[in-house]
Parts: sequence; C-alpha cells; structure tokens
Amino acid sequence: MTPADMTSVLRFAAAICCLWVCSVVCVVQSGSRDTDDAIWLLERELMATSNSSQLLMVPLTLIQGAASKGAVCLDGTLPGYHLHRGFGSGANRWLIQLEGGGWCNTRRNCIFRKTTRRGSSNHMEKVLAFTGILSNKANENPDFYNWNRVKLRYCDGASFTGDSEDQSSQLYYRGQRIWQVGMEELRSKGMQKAEQALLSGCSAGGLASILHCDKFKQLLPVTTKVKCLSDAGMFMDAVDVSGGHSLRNMFQGVVTVQNLQKELSTTCTKHLDPTSCFFPQNLVSEIKTPMFLLNAAYDAWQVQESLVPPSADRTGSWKACKSDHSHCNSSQIQFFQDFRSQMLNAVKSFSTSTHNGLFINSCFAHCQSERQDTWFAPDSPKLYGKTVAESVGDWYFDRKTVKAIDCPYPCDKTCHDLTF
Repeated sequence: MTPADMTSVLRFAAAICCLWVCSVVCVVQSGSRDTDDAIWLLERELMATSNSSQLLMVPLTLIQGAASKGAVCLDGTLPGYHLHRGFGSGANRWLIQLEGGGWCNTRRNCIFRKTTRRGSSNHMEKVLAFTGILSNKANENPDFYNWNRVKLRYCDGASFTGDSEDQSSQLYYRGQRIWQVGMEELRSKGMQKAEQALLSGCSAGGLASILHCDKFKQLLPVTTKVKCLSDAGMFMDAVDVSGGHSLRNMFQGVVTVQNLQKELSTTCTKHLDPTSCFFPQNLVSEIKTPMFLLNAAYDAWQVQESLVPPSADRTGSWKACKSDHSHCNSSQIQFFQDFRSQMLNAVKSFSTSTHNGLFINSCFAHCQSERQDTWFAPDSPKLYGKTVAESVGDWYFDRKTVKAIDCPYPCDKTCHDLTF
C-alpha cells in the first residue's frame, strides 16, 4: 500500500470514528436513536469491509463567495461539494448527487443540527469515498463511471429548499440559495457545456431531486439530455402504528420553521396545503423532466421514523419487528404490505409517462444507488434480472422502458435488507 493509499484509509477511518462519536452525542441529545446516522454507520461498516485502499477518496471544495450571496449552512459557514472529473467520452457529461440526511423541524432541532456535519461545513468530512453511482470504475458503475460526478453537501435541513433566517437563534435557512450557488459553481466548472446530465439524490436528497428537477433542466442548454433520479425519496404521507401522522407532523415542522411556503411548487399549493406540497406523492406527476423513482417498498428509514417511531410505539410491541422484519408477526407484516400498496398507488399516474422509470423492490432498504453492494455487484438486488445500475442506465440511455415493480414481501431473495 502506498503512502497516499494509507492516508486515504486513515482519513476514512477517522471519518467513521468521528461519526460514531457524533451518533452517541445525538442519542444523548435527543433521547432516541438517530436513524440517519444509524443507516450511515451501517453503510460505512459495509464499505470498511471492502478493500479500503481501492476506494476513490474525493476532497471537499468550499464555495468561495457563497456567503456574499447569503448562501450558507445553518450556522453561517460556506457550503461545499466534492467533484471528481470525467474523462474520455464522459468529459462533457455531468452527474450531480444531492446529499441526504433528514431534516430539522424545530428551532431547537436546527440549533443542534448546526453543530454537526448536516448543518455546518466546519464539521463535514474533508474527503468522501465515491462508491456506487459515484464510482470511477466501469466494473462498479458501468454507465456513469467516466462522467463528471459531484456530491453537493447538505447543510440546510430542508432538502435545499428554504430561504429565510432566524436572527435570534443565528440560524440560516438558505437551502434554496445553496442550490443556486452550487449550480452556478458547477456551470463555471464546465457543466454549462454538458451534453448529458443526471440530477440524483438519496433520502432527503432524493426529495430534493424531485423538488429541483425541472429547475435543473432550465439551467442547462436545450440541447442537453437532462433526467433526474430520486433514490429513497418517495416519502409517503402515511399513518403510523398508533393511527397518527408522524411524518406529516415532522414535515409540517420543517415547512413552518423554515417558512417554505413561498419556495414550494405553486402548481401544488394552489390546491393543497404547504405541508402536502413537501410530500413527493403530490409532486411527481407534475414534473415535466424525465424522472426515475428508485425506492424500497418497505423503506427502512420510513419504517423507523414514519411508520413506527418511538412516539407511536409507547409499549414497545413493535421494537423487535422494526429492528429486524424477520421478527414481525403476520399482522405487522400486513401493516407494511398496506404501506407498499399506498406507495404503488401514489406512483400510478407517474408511471403512465413513457419518459419516467421505476425500480421499486420489496426490500427493507434505503439509498440503494450510493452503496456498491446494492448499486452494481455480483449479488446486488435485481428485478427482472437487472441490477439497479443496469435499470437506471437502460432508462437514462433509452435502451428500454423500465417500469420494474417487485412482487410483495417475502418473494424477493436478492434484497440487502437493513437491520438495526
């Protein structure tokens, strides 16, 4: 192993260690487990078992001059991104991935968030591993490996959407401006000449790719082939196990605290309340740019935070089930089947467009494009014999129509399920 390789491994290990400490602090602060950090740690543990010396480590670039435009993280620090340049046939092709990581829905929550990597660039990892859809290896990322690949860091707490501030708490809700300066920066780096472009994102970033998809297309020349991918961004306005609406309450807090009303789709807000217009099920059918929805039918984050949050399971009767679905009884599994049905109903209109694509597998997973084992590997999840990477590539390059919807659990034996 070369000294440079060793340095990358040490940096990677340090990032994992740092996050573990942060996760412990989150537990102490909130009194409950941070699902986003738990999933992040599970993914990093998987990554650490691979050959770390072969990981592509990409440095963080802060956007100089962003502060003068009011485009700052929650704590007022500069936003940033990681860029790995394309080469060969991909030199003028761009893939932008919007980072995820939940939301802050109260002032107190946002104040804490600005002490973490999700609210301050002071706490962001200085290098990130590019894997899955961001990999630069053809045998790991067959269609996008030689594109310009970017991860735009997430530090505003509202899916790159807000444009307000709370002076009394020194909180800057500037996600919309971060999006704008990020795109300006990348255009200056060559994206304005893009022949092909794909806006992607995972989780809260997957929601952001839905919210910004049409705006992204408008930024690029009319000759550019532009499409969008939302991975694990199909957050449903669902009823939790107690009959409440935990995710709606959370989203209502985000919309209220960050004053998002004026930033949301006017097509939607003309006939629905602002909180409803933060839910993808009320947005995806109106998007004009071709969109691909990649989602687990039993999304692991939504199981933990929307369907069975601690506040809805006071007796703990769901604790074993939500940690590992193999411990669920028949009525609990039926509850999850009803959730799957709701998701499939929500995408019916969306799926009628010949330009749109779907890959909805019956797994208890989350963010399948970022992880190498779920994106493209020998044992990756498959639908109709195709991996996620192959399905997205077939759709993007118009090789074939992709409307892949799995049969209900437990028929799929290719899942890489998350257990907590």
